[in-house]
Order: sequence, then structure tokens, then C-alpha cells
Amino acid sequence: MNHEQSDERDHVDALLAQWARERPDLDCWPMAIFGRVARMAALAGRDIDEGIKEQGLASGEFDVLATLRRAGEPLTPTALYQSTMLTSGAMTARLDKLERQGWIARQPSPCDRRSLLVALTDEGRAVIDKAVAAHVHNEWRLLDPLSEAEQRQLADLLRRWLRAYE
Repeated sequence: MNHEQSDERDHVDALLAQWARERPDLDCWPMAIFGRVARMAALAGRDIDEGIKEQGLASGEFDVLATLRRAGEPLTPTALYQSTMLTSGAMTARLDKLERQGWIARQPSPCDRRSLLVALTDEGRAVIDKAVAAHVHNEWRLLDPLSEAEQRQLADLLRRWLRAYE
């Protein structure tokens, strides 16, 4: 199968050339996609984690605070750990730390006396608002090599691909 290739080569092109030399019988084209997705996720992930750390947060703390912020209301610990894909025990430890830092408060649920709700404090809201603004700025920087049209096209293609497997 003939696949278009840009004049600009990257690390994945070198790997594909090696495979073509060693296994000319095997069309390794999918590696062009998966290799680049994996490398970009690793490289961008490193930059994103570093940006979050610069805001004084660990990535897990950022996840919990951001989940609470975008929810717009207090959440149960169960809703939090399901949203962040943590175990119940890991979420409890994370909530304990965030509460000690004064960024969240646990409060009784008005609907169920056996349940607690987790809410951002004013300080926690200020911390996550600042961190999210810096995070989004960092993501814009990472997308800078692509035009706005290319960014939209990439987002649309990834959405379509993801929806096929979710």
C-alpha cells in the first residue's frame, strides 16, 4: 500500500524505515499513527505534568481539584474516584491531603446522613482557577505548531476514532 509522506521526517519515520528494510513483506503503516500518538502523549504529558508542578500541585491533586471545579458543585467521594479512575482508598488519601492543605472541605450530604460531599474551599477554588488557566495556556503552546484548522481537524479525527471504541 502506498502511503503519503511529508518531506519532514521524525523519529517514527526512522523506525518505519528500519521495519521496511528488515520486514519488507509487512506493511507497518499503523505504526506511523500509533507511534506518533504514543510519542506525542509522552512528550506532551511530560510538559503538562511539569506545568502542573509549577503551580504547586501534583497531577493527582490537579485532577481532583479540576473535577470539583468543572462539576460546579460538591461531589461524593465515589463520584470523584469514578471520574478520576482511582481506587476508593487512593481517593481517601488524596482527599485527606487536600483537606489538610485547606483546598477542600468534607461536609455532610443534605440528602443522605451516611454520605459526605466534597467541596472546594475558597482557597482551593483560587488555586485550581490559577492552575487551570496556566494548564490551558500550556496546552495552547503545545498545539502551536498546528494551524487552527489543523487543530480542529485533528480533534475531529481523534473524536471519531475514540467514539468507535468507547
